[in-house]
Amino acid sequence: MSHLEERFFNFVKKLGHFNKRSMFGGVGLFTDEAMFSLVTEGRLYVRGGGEVDAQFEKLGCERFKHVKKTTIATVNYFDISELFEKKPTLLLTIIKEAMDNSRAEREFKKSKENRRLRDLPNMQLTLERMVKKSGVPDVDAFLEIGAVDVFRKVNHAYGGDVDVKLLWKFAGAESGVHWTLLQDPAKKALLRQV
Repeated sequence: MSHLEERFFNFVKKLGHFNKRSMFGGVGLFTDEAMFSLVTEGRLYVRGGGEVDAQFEKLGCERFKHVKKTTIATVNYFDISELFEKKPTLLLTIIKEAMDNSRAEREFKKSKENRRLRDLPNMQLTLERMVKKSGVPDVDAFLEIGAVDVFRKVNHAYGGDVDVKLLWKFAGAESGVHWTLLQDPAKKALLRQV
């Protein structure tokens, strides 16, 4: 760990507990499982979002560019290395806001309102599209209708030519388990309902 990293970690400790993990070839700092800062290649970055973006832009902070093999991804983390040295008191206030934003965004992503069909067990983008095309728009409708009727709708929409494994996948998604964990008696009961 470099002297800069050690100083920054001690600085951020003033705002409370955080965890460190390897990220983007550096170290990510997390509060309640939400990443709010990145230390990599001798530079310090803090997550933007909300009013924090405007504050960083006004202070002349540049966004982090993650260089991949053939592309460069610019992400919403701002280089605060100079602020850390020159305006630590102001920076502490901004980091606190960034931490709060990170936690709030993580909570929203985990919330029921933000759940997508593909976030359910066994589901992926292809199945989400099939289910939506069949008239089941979201997770609430999926759970209300139930696996058997969702399977019927998908089977009807696709001309009666869908694999029975979809029924198991929908039943697993409904109960929150991987479809391979469904026991044979449960599978037979589902088939009888179809």
